[in-house]
Amino acid sequence: MVRLADIAVGIAQAEGRPIELTDAQGAGGGCINRACVVRSRDGRRYFVKLNQAHRLAMFEAEAAGLEEIRATGALRAPRPIACGVSAGEAWLALEYLDLGGGGDAALLGRRLAQMHRHTAREFGWQRDNTIGRTPQINTPTLDWIAFYRERRLRPQYRLAAENGAPRQLMNLGERLLETFAGLFDGYRPQPSLLHGDLWGGNYAYCDGEPVVFDPAVYYGDREADLAMTELFGGFPAEFYAAYREAWPLDAGYRVRRELYNLYHVLNHYNLFGGGYLAQAQRMTERLLAELSA
Repeated sequence: MVRLADIAVGIAQAEGRPIELTDAQGAGGGCINRACVVRSRDGRRYFVKLNQAHRLAMFEAEAAGLEEIRATGALRAPRPIACGVSAGEAWLALEYLDLGGGGDAALLGRRLAQMHRHTAREFGWQRDNTIGRTPQINTPTLDWIAFYRERRLRPQYRLAAENGAPRQLMNLGERLLETFAGLFDGYRPQPSLLHGDLWGGNYAYCDGEPVVFDPAVYYGDREADLAMTELFGGFPAEFYAAYREAWPLDAGYRVRRELYNLYHVLNHYNLFGGGYLAQAQRMTERLLAELSA
């Protein structure tokens, strides 16, 4: 089990002051990581995520992604403090935020639009990261369609095949990979900074202010972030109205939304199995029908 003394050393080096951690309490960490809240003798708290030692690179990429979001000044995200390995476990210490209660969903929409206006020259990012625990390749390119085909959808279809998905899905997927560029006629997205995993479990409020966390950042089509907000139950209506007022969406978003969410549904099949396989096949079939209409 991870040693508090090792985490204390990492935090002390990052903060430039001595620190003694006195206790740790379990906290919700989602389905990928474990988590706890640790407390120092002087009463400070830190949120610590834990996983197997070989997942250290995943935590390092997450910390870099949080810093990328924070640097925009648009959306609040927890400050990463330090990460390391202790007793065979990787750990990531973050600023503790007292999350809970309601907040202004419209403000979240406006600030997300503001974050999306931070752009890069190419699609991708400076380093690879993970979506859940699945590797997410971010090698930059100027071609968004090629990026989404080769760095997003194709790896998920290949992984699905390794996980036992039927040949029918693979055949449908190959057809989609060859043709989905038709969904972008007249639409040329710019490389916007994306959260990358923006579902309802990855945002909350701290003193009424929206906070995002657990990112899988890269620079891509902003529609991909918006699409995922609609995948698992959706965000409040005020969020969408405020976002569209700040930065209207192209009419083709209605169809491309399904293309972007297909990536996450395939990933959920690859992580968890179950009914996500049938959902991915239905989505692929609907997209092909749209392309042939």
